[in-house]
Amino acid sequence: MLDFEEELKHFQPSLEVGQVEDAIGREDLTDMTDLMMELLKGSRE
Repeated sequence: MLDFEEELKHFQPSLEVGQVEDAIGREDLTDMTDLMMELLKGSRE
């Protein structure tokens, strides 16, 4: 059986929407558009 008290000790709440936006905004993420632009630049040279 689960020990709920023990499980609650390990619980970490998820980020709020504003915090998630900030966390994602700080990351330098490469998306498919960036990859395609790099490929196109390479094919023109």
